[in-house]
Amino acid sequence: MKDKNLLVGHDSFADAGVYRLRPDLALVQTLDFFTPVVDDPFTFGQIAAANALSDLYAMGAEPLTAMNIVCFPSRLLGPEVLAAILNGGADKVLEAGALIIGGHSIEDSEPKYGLSVTGTVHPDKLIRNDTARRGDILVLTKPIGSGLVLTAAKAEAAFAAELKAAVKTMKELNKAAAAAMREIPVHAATDVTGFGLLGHARELALASGVALELYFGHIPLLQGALRAAGMGFVPGGAYANQKYVEAGLTVADVKIIGSREVAVLCDPQTSGGLLMAVAPESVGKLVAALQKRHSSAAVIGRVNDGVAGNIIVLP
Repeated sequence: MKDKNLLVGHDSFADAGVYRLRPDLALVQTLDFFTPVVDDPFTFGQIAAANALSDLYAMGAEPLTAMNIVCFPSRLLGPEVLAAILNGGADKVLEAGALIIGGHSIEDSEPKYGLSVTGTVHPDKLIRNDTARRGDILVLTKPIGSGLVLTAAKAEAAFAAELKAAVKTMKELNKAAAAAMREIPVHAATDVTGFGLLGHARELALASGVALELYFGHIPLLQGALRAAGMGFVPGGAYANQKYVEAGLTVADVKIIGSREVAVLCDPQTSGGLLMAVAPESVGKLVAALQKRHSSAAVIGRVNDGVAGNIIVLP
């Protein structure tokens, strides 16, 4: 059944669903949850909450309420661990200016946590991932490589400073980046999470009917990500992501951008940054707005004519 008020549904590459309540107000809804990516339960709660909230920020929405999603082995880990996870999530929801209004939990053999989040946006100010335009400049707001660093850390092959930097960026809300997009309008945006930079870039390109070029040397990388890839600490999701993008992927110089570099580009991110497509005349203002809010900002490519979904990676 079609509904004229359903602005974004499940039949797109969108980050969240959007339903128009009235001409000046739309509801934005999403959910996400996963198994622990770090050992500390409070930090895990923070990261999982930041990751779930990211979908709303990618669409320019303001989060209002959140509900906890919990799977937990209570007999194995005990209530203290669960309390720490929930407190971590509550900490980030509070930082986002939203409220936790409930949730649901089940007994499970492995802990899992996340949020169902609801927010609002003016329908005319909704930011989509299917409206990038030829000539747009691509801006990324967080370094990539968290999956590689975490995989290396599990094998005790990551330096403490590398893990600390990865955790810091995963805990960071995309709130400041979303505020910058509202100040300096962009044509399209998406957040970079499980499909990696190339996977989410391909979704944006396919949905928008455009091709992309990325400049590897301009893409910010987490410390230790390339080293982890070179040592073979590549998460399984990176291989799946590479398979998804390979049909439309061209690497301009394989001597500079080899398998190690492609692994980083395909690395599944947890609570990654926003990838924005902005008009060339606005990119300087957008970068300044991001930096003013202490958000990272890197110009990493551009939108071109070409086969929809194709990506060329240049040195």
